[in-house]
Amino acid sequence: MAQMVTKRVLEEIRFKNDIVDIVQSTLDLKKAGATFKALCPFHKEKTPSFIVNPQRQIFHCFGCGKGGDVFKFIMEYEGVDFIGSVKMLADRAGVQLELEEGAGKVSDKDLLLKINNEVCDLYHDLLLNDKRAQVARNYLARRKLDRETAAKFRVGYAPDEWDFIVNWGNRKKYTMDVLERVGLVVRKTGENGTRYYDRFRGRVMFAILDEQGRVVGFSGRTLEKNDQGAKYVNTPETPLFHKARILYGLSFARRHIVEAREAIVCEGQIDVIRCHQSGFETAVASQGTAFSDDHVRVVHRYADSVVIVFDPDEAGQNAAIRTAQIFIGAGLAVRVASLPKGQDPDSLILEKGKEEFQKVLDSAASAVAFQAQVMSERENVRSEVGAMRVAREVLQTISRSPNAVQRERLVREAAQRLELNPSALFEELRKIMRKTSASSRVRDKQVGAPVVNMPMEEKDLCRHLVQSEDAPESVALAKKYLPLEFVKHALCRDVLQAILDVAGTGEDIVESVREKDGSDGEMQAFVSGLIMGPTKAGLGERTPVDAVRDIILHIWRRELKDERKRIDAKADQTAEDKERRRQITYDLKSLQSWDT
Repeated sequence: MAQMVTKRVLEEIRFKNDIVDIVQSTLDLKKAGATFKALCPFHKEKTPSFIVNPQRQIFHCFGCGKGGDVFKFIMEYEGVDFIGSVKMLADRAGVQLELEEGAGKVSDKDLLLKINNEVCDLYHDLLLNDKRAQVARNYLARRKLDRETAAKFRVGYAPDEWDFIVNWGNRKKYTMDVLERVGLVVRKTGENGTRYYDRFRGRVMFAILDEQGRVVGFSGRTLEKNDQGAKYVNTPETPLFHKARILYGLSFARRHIVEAREAIVCEGQIDVIRCHQSGFETAVASQGTAFSDDHVRVVHRYADSVVIVFDPDEAGQNAAIRTAQIFIGAGLAVRVASLPKGQDPDSLILEKGKEEFQKVLDSAASAVAFQAQVMSERENVRSEVGAMRVAREVLQTISRSPNAVQRERLVREAAQRLELNPSALFEELRKIMRKTSASSRVRDKQVGAPVVNMPMEEKDLCRHLVQSEDAPESVALAKKYLPLEFVKHALCRDVLQAILDVAGTGEDIVESVREKDGSDGEMQAFVSGLIMGPTKAGLGERTPVDAVRDIILHIWRRELKDERKRIDAKADQTAEDKERRRQITYDLKSLQSWDT
């Protein structure tokens, strides 16, 4: 039986191998707006037509037609099969590979997502309507978080009861094992056997959403001043929730980050909510943990730079420097804002207004300038040992940058801040950076472009359904009104089937297509080209939904006309044939517009 890789492991491998990093290790990528360009490694060309999209984690060459996800790139570039690409990327990311025989296990991810969503709605309804939640409503009122904000961020309330969710789960016929796997209940085994109790009790609940806006966990804040427990209790590591990857607020912020190309990085959930409430909609925060390389990979998919806004105490300053170093290591431009003492983004906006917070953002210094300032306040830079110590720490930060231009700019800024000769700092930096990175390999490989010959209306329909993230209405129209047997081109029909299969599940179409694709990779190449191609122009005041309706009508009329031609070609027409032809003529008149 063929070797299979668990879906969980595939997701982890894909997550830890950013496609930009992978392609950049072999090609000379150039930034082009929100994407990257390069000369295609799969065919000879003088003008770059090879595009990498970091948000969708796909590539596509508009010259030869190759395209797909990071696994497909390795397959094409290294000349290996799918399992070979998985092994190579797993080894690169340090992921333990789990292979199964046959079809593999059935994932319960969809069930866990369903439970989380239901519990989130339950907690939110309690917050709004239950008398037990008055203490939570009072807390949110004191923090000046209104109903609209609570609804947007799906804030709720967990009653101060040991078995509220346990009883709810029993009524819903969910097993305690499933509720434990999703992190909602805790198992306790003692002399009297095994019992389960609620993890979250008497807390205001903040839903934790992934990039697609799905509820993957919760963070509960205590409401009692004398509570001996932790101030915040978070969902533990589950098949859905990995705190080293989750950024609070990203599902709301990512589109704004793409437009601004910069993210505001805060420390806490309330800070993020306050920022969004006040118009600073690029704000995100880590989920109760220090920033990790995985967090930075996620941000880098959407932004070129970040501004870090942490608490101004010593712990906050240290965390800001550590976080800045990680972002610099990923090649991002980093600024660090200095808040007034005793303030955080939430309190500053509430007390001084959003204009004052904007001033703080505008005056944010580079990471190196911030670090030099902080360390100069802690060390005597006028002394030889103090200057050496500060310079060494700052150069350690600069050495993390993979970009020579960025390193030079930061060294010159550090020299100015520390009143040192730039040449001396460059010399010390060279000592730190003796280890050189391996040179990139370039392969010249020519592949002929696939010939795709399909009805334009079918291709346009696929384009409308995959290009927009807000296409549920269009997909619903296709699912309800378009029989797939009416779609003539096999490739287009397969892609439409894949789109309909993932509708409402939250699963990415790119992943679905990869699972259904043949060995030739034709589906991945087609879909990547649709996603990264130009948006269909000429709609005027009409919406994409209007365009999808028109295409469905066109395909229906095309099918009916073909049927009428087949009837007309018959030498001996029966009474049923004649009746069917009359019906087709009537239907064609009715199908001139969607309303009729």
